[in-house]
Amino acid sequence: MHAAFFALLGASLVRFLLRHPWAELGPWVVALSAALAVLYAAPVPRRLVWLCTVVAVWAVLVVLAPSFAWCAVPLFYTGLRTLPPRAALVLVALLTVFVVAAQLKLADGGVDPNLLVAPPAVAAIATAVFVHAQRQAERLASTERREGTLAERQRLAMEIHDTLAQGLSSQQMLLQAADRTWDSDPVTARRHVRTAESIAERSLAEARRFVHDLAPAELAGGAALEDALRALAARESAGFRVDGTPVALPDRVRSALLRIAQGALANVREHADAGSTALTLTYLDDQVVLDIADDGRGFDPAAPAPPGDRGHGLSAIRARAQQLGGTVTIESAPGEGTVLSVSIPLSPRLSTRLERHR
Repeated sequence: MHAAFFALLGASLVRFLLRHPWAELGPWVVALSAALAVLYAAPVPRRLVWLCTVVAVWAVLVVLAPSFAWCAVPLFYTGLRTLPPRAALVLVALLTVFVVAAQLKLADGGVDPNLLVAPPAVAAIATAVFVHAQRQAERLASTERREGTLAERQRLAMEIHDTLAQGLSSQQMLLQAADRTWDSDPVTARRHVRTAESIAERSLAEARRFVHDLAPAELAGGAALEDALRALAARESAGFRVDGTPVALPDRVRSALLRIAQGALANVREHADAGSTALTLTYLDDQVVLDIADDGRGFDPAAPAPPGDRGHGLSAIRARAQQLGGTVTIESAPGEGTVLSVSIPLSPRLSTRLERHR
């Protein structure tokens, strides 16, 4: 629209000078054309005042030289962008009246129906196109906000499931075990209570972390992912190994891999009845892979998960991996244990995905 305005302004000035070479009004028309160009391109700290000034100078110019009337088309859009809807429509109508009057003046008194119909038609089309584009933009923005809200809700659900909910579940199991052995084995019962207290302390730290930035407490202060996974494995009585040369990972990747490990180990603890569990973090040239293997009862990955049985944990793991462009592979069968493998790419594409997700 800006380019169109200056093109129409220049063409109108050339037309005027060709038909009225430096006539009596020539200096005024040239001066007003230059003033209008400068005003249109000038910074606009107070946009309403700027628009009124531009329209006023244009109107004077049209009175002196009707060929400048078609500069109104870009001004339609300027008014529609600047003013409230009703005020913008009034401005478009006034500009259209000026254009019709100028065209009739150029017709030398002859009445051409096209001169009466064309300017209002152009104004109507310009207004309709602008309103349609604006509504489309608002609809798109609304959709993006809604999708962003849903994504944030899913992220919060995963964070709560993998930390607070799992912590509360562990505390419940430990306290139930302590209750069963309180009379027969008070030493073991007290050990269960102390472990539950430790889990409650970590859950409280996670809850406080949510209030700040939702980053895992174990990764606070730039802690290494390997150290956080090693500590997690120790708490869950699982083995841990690092293969390959560790590289710096984006914060979102570190956080996601730790949350995935927490969720997977919670599933093992609650459902697998496993004798041993092992975590392996592998750094390859183009990806980082986290494997969680157990020798528990296993399950059929293709079968629908019963409510409350591995369902939410696995869906959260898949969602976290997909957000980072990664994949999840599950190898398991009833009675044969389970191997959960999560691969996250280490490439420029990952950085692009992360920026878009933010």
